[in-house]
Amino acid sequence: MSDSPQAPEIFDHRLRAIRRDRAARDFAAHDFLYRHMADELIDRLADVKRDLADVLVVGCPSPYLAAQLSAMGKRVVCTDPGYVNAAACGGVQADEDALPFADDSFDLIVACGTLDSVNDLPGALVLMRRILRPDGLLLAAFAGAGSLPVLRATLLAAEGDRVGQHIHPQIDVRAAGDLLSRAGLAMPVADGDVLNVRYGSLFGLLGDLRGMGASNMLRSRPPMLSRAVLGRAAEIFAQAADPDGKTTERFAIAYLSGWKPDATQPKPARRGSATVSLAEALKKGSSA
Repeated sequence: MSDSPQAPEIFDHRLRAIRRDRAARDFAAHDFLYRHMADELIDRLADVKRDLADVLVVGCPSPYLAAQLSAMGKRVVCTDPGYVNAAACGGVQADEDALPFADDSFDLIVACGTLDSVNDLPGALVLMRRILRPDGLLLAAFAGAGSLPVLRATLLAAEGDRVGQHIHPQIDVRAAGDLLSRAGLAMPVADGDVLNVRYGSLFGLLGDLRGMGASNMLRSRPPMLSRAVLGRAAEIFAQAADPDGKTTERFAIAYLSGWKPDATQPKPARRGSATVSLAEALKKGSSA
């Protein structure tokens, strides 16, 4: 159980598992976003000088990330909201806000590509902090605010007066960083990057979203788009194309890191303890 109040049920967690399971068979054909995030998380982990031997991977639509961590000599356990994904990696099916692990179980948690569709994200972060050992590290990545702007604008224009919510609410990087602090994680860091992907048609983009298990899983999702609306949307999407006929869509990725507090961690300097004034430091910098 999480330490946060009861969270609203924004996402249909059963449908979420079904979407991921249906995508499992052909995921390798649509895994570019997952691999991009996984590679970045591995690069960031390479900068950590501590030996974080016992690792929980949260989100395993392919064995790619777990295999990278295993190759680094780490003992890896996997969990995924989808049964097929979890079983394929020899892991456990579970939602992130209901992870079935004891406190102080892992040195490292790597959450790749799922935290943007968790009903209780604050609770999930609190739970991850609890199951980390003292001085353990959480690394996470997911598609955040600013993702899919062309698709959003295209559907709004195509539906006219009858607009439905087809794209999930998106988490801002700054808000995600605040959640790390609220969850009790030390030295929180939140930043992001952008992955631009070019599509020859709207249906290529929609196919990728389905193929990565990221199509609509809201509890209050609108009716399916009619053929007429899809036709208009395809035309609008094509009008946004570059001269070569391809339209650029954006995935804005948020990266999070935070440590479970431990007495050995560095403490912030006591206020007023500095031996050089800010004015003096600026003066030295300007004369360099």
